[in-house]
Amino acid sequence: MAMKSITVQGARAHNLKDIDIKIPKNKLVVMTGLSGSGKSSLAFDTIYAEGQRRYVESLSAYARQFLGQMDKPDVDAIEGLSPAISIDQKTTSRNPRSTVGTVTEVYDYLRLLYARVGHPICPIHGEEITAQTVEQMVDRTLELEERTKLQILAPVVSGRKGEHAKVIEDLKKEGYIRLRIDGEMREVSEDIQLEKNKKHNIDVVVDRLIVKEGIESRLSDSLETALKLSGGQVIVDVIDGDELFFNENHACPKCGFTIGELEPRLFSFNSPFGACPTCDGLGAKLEVDLDLVIPDWDLSLNQHAIAPWKPISSQYYPSLLKSVCDHYGIDMDTPIKDLPKKQLNIILYGSGKERILFRYENDRGNVRENEIYFEGVISNVSRRYHETVSSYVREQMEKYMAQKTCPTCDGYRLSEEALSVKVNGIHIGQVTEKSVAHSLEWIQSIELSEKEEQIAKMIVKEINDRLTFLVNVGLSYLTLSRSAGTLSGGEAQRIRLATQIGSALTGVLYVLDEPSIGLHQRDNDRLINTLKRMRDLDNTLIVVEHDEDTMLAADWLVDIGPGAGAQGGEIVANGTPQEVMENEQSLTGQYLSGKKFIPLPSERRKVDKKRMLEIKKAEENNLKKVDVSIPLGVMTVVTGVSGSGKSTLINEILYKSLSQKLHRGKTKPGKHKEIRGIDHLEKVIDIDQSPIGRTPRSNPATYTGVFDDIRDVFAQTSEAKIRGYNKGRFSFNVKGGRCEACKGDGIIKIEMHFLPDVYVPCEVCHGKRYNRETLEVKYKGKSIADVLNMRIEEALEFFENIPKIKRKLQTIDDVGLGYIRLGQPATTLSGGEAQRVKLASELHRRSNGRSFYILDEPTTGLHVHDISRLLNVLQRLVDNGDSVLIIEHNLDVIKTADYIIDLGPEGGEGGGQILATGTPEDIAEVNESFTGQYLGPVLERDRQRMKDKILESTAK
Repeated sequence: MAMKSITVQGARAHNLKDIDIKIPKNKLVVMTGLSGSGKSSLAFDTIYAEGQRRYVESLSAYARQFLGQMDKPDVDAIEGLSPAISIDQKTTSRNPRSTVGTVTEVYDYLRLLYARVGHPICPIHGEEITAQTVEQMVDRTLELEERTKLQILAPVVSGRKGEHAKVIEDLKKEGYIRLRIDGEMREVSEDIQLEKNKKHNIDVVVDRLIVKEGIESRLSDSLETALKLSGGQVIVDVIDGDELFFNENHACPKCGFTIGELEPRLFSFNSPFGACPTCDGLGAKLEVDLDLVIPDWDLSLNQHAIAPWKPISSQYYPSLLKSVCDHYGIDMDTPIKDLPKKQLNIILYGSGKERILFRYENDRGNVRENEIYFEGVISNVSRRYHETVSSYVREQMEKYMAQKTCPTCDGYRLSEEALSVKVNGIHIGQVTEKSVAHSLEWIQSIELSEKEEQIAKMIVKEINDRLTFLVNVGLSYLTLSRSAGTLSGGEAQRIRLATQIGSALTGVLYVLDEPSIGLHQRDNDRLINTLKRMRDLDNTLIVVEHDEDTMLAADWLVDIGPGAGAQGGEIVANGTPQEVMENEQSLTGQYLSGKKFIPLPSERRKVDKKRMLEIKKAEENNLKKVDVSIPLGVMTVVTGVSGSGKSTLINEILYKSLSQKLHRGKTKPGKHKEIRGIDHLEKVIDIDQSPIGRTPRSNPATYTGVFDDIRDVFAQTSEAKIRGYNKGRFSFNVKGGRCEACKGDGIIKIEMHFLPDVYVPCEVCHGKRYNRETLEVKYKGKSIADVLNMRIEEALEFFENIPKIKRKLQTIDDVGLGYIRLGQPATTLSGGEAQRVKLASELHRRSNGRSFYILDEPTTGLHVHDISRLLNVLQRLVDNGDSVLIIEHNLDVIKTADYIIDLGPEGGEGGGQILATGTPEDIAEVNESFTGQYLGPVLERDRQRMKDKILESTAK
């Protein structure tokens, strides 16, 4: 009999403290707990890793060498495991050729649909391209009225230049008498002289007929002869009537536009058969962008308005520019926006065939003069990018280039032949341009003939099912042509979830990592229903999640804690959500039951109408020329359903514009008219979830700058002074104090053939990174390696008498990261932890009230208790006079905002409008706002909780 539960004994991965746990199978199980408590260690590094390892072990030795050997997790035993599939937040392919359509396999079925029931239409004449048999041609001709006179013509030359004397001579030899040349009837025996440089049409008269009974055989023979002569085309010239065109190939009878056999590869932009030849199936080409070449049109040429020609190491390009301006009398002190168009065009696009005198003085004072053709800045950047062999030069030139839609295929990625095939009047590129919701409507209302319906029945069902799954996981706003690399972690995870539902496996263990990320409360219910559907197929779902709705909908809840890091790694509660709520030890249970909650602010900060950032006419992606005012000096939250335009407005337009103006950023902002009020700010800080470093050498101590201060302390010790050690001696990145055996890494990588690389502690320094002499220098009995190994909270106590260090460490502890180690490698930090390290490094800087912080979903990976701490930190930033803007779906963050900007009403095409702005109370009053609909009850509930708390404390 099958086991009813998964039993884990002695799990010790990372911070897990030798735990034993039983988890019921075929249930929706949610694992929760503080960030860093050990949830992922149990779910992914123990249960999933063991399930995956056992599967790999069951394969042949030949297959295993490609998959790599999997390490056994640090656990005594796991029983009752099913085959495991992990659906985590690692984004789907970064390959620019991967799209939502290809990742979900919808595009594969669309290709099959178009290959089987598509109708090729000539792009020039709009005529359907069909291959016709001789019998069909005969039948069509005989439909003409009786006694109709006609002649069968074979078009041997169509729109080709030349005298064509040999063609005419050959026809004469074969016994043909009449030709139609450029619409005029001629005898072959005539002296025919054609103009060499003109295009000509030559049709051979094969036969003349009158429509009557009994001509089928003769008509058939004549048509075959004509088809043979012309290579598959024939014209039936009806005297005093319209001509009939026939073609036995897939070609337009009027212009000869041909299309090969319809097969799925014709519609693949990853295949040379289907890809657009201009952009190789990418839909875009990298071209020089004028706005990146001239980022500030108010500057003059003398103020280096031409960004790629700024003098860096040489005066070559400034000298070239001066020579051009001298030759054409261009004033180099006039702002570039005020230069006459003709002069600006010369600078940008060159002097054409006119030579100019180029005078260049090198560093040694030698002057060279020579006459040159001036190619122009745009051509210069493009040429240097394409011709250079230096990756540095290519990287530099790429800064002034942007992806532009391919002019040949209009961004559809496919060849003209593929785009000429239509189903229900639209080509495959137009289908993928639609959102998932609209594609679903299209496939459900598709009109096919009886025969086509039989052919396409199963294909349509597969497309319909897959699109329905995507709608059910809240991704109806995505377009099928959207590049997979542009998806957020949560979107990518839900796409993979939809793909798994499509496969309808049973008896599988799915391990998911926060599938609710980036999902508005409105779409959460649909996601939960999807998870329940997967469970009902007899699968076990283990979901690492902090979302309240998901926890309450779970069959089983596992709370890990009680704290984070070294204070975590234990099972605090294990049971139904109701049992966990009744457990006094469980922090999660107390928040779920309402005993603990994040309070509403006692009063909201007032908005100063004079201190506003105003974005005018934003229209990038789905934004509908919106005007938005963002108040400064308060905490603003941007809300709206997934795909409503929040990230486009804030990350693509606002952040990139501020970065360009305040920090000379090189990235081009999204489409908008202008942004006013930038003069109120000095700097913009984007605190995202990208790693704080790509190598194990980066760590919280180096990133926040506290390591510099710690090294100063060690350099000041009497032992260091006696030995003559300076600050550099205590760095593991440079020679001197570090262990040279491992170059300061503390670990050595051993490459294994057919096995994963093994990392072993360095035998010389035993993982301490420093040489023996450096480690002999101690401060309060601890070496520099001991300090790096301390948890933040330990280091805080250790350095309590050094204000400079204490202040920086305190900020890391304030953001809830007291459990991480000072020297913890950056590669082991989660996205949420990396984001909070960045936040901490900003917190300890002195503020002047002119900084603007942007955070995109900072609650990702955070327990409600951590969110409470994070909000305290963000409020501190605002109390200092700075401005904080957050893109967020979490209602605990939204309810504490001073000001909300709500976008919508829907995602994708149905979004891109400002629905409401104001305090959370204002938003709750707007019926059209989905955010308001969910926010109202939360505000009401929390007001009641606060009243109850006051009454309770009064009663005591």
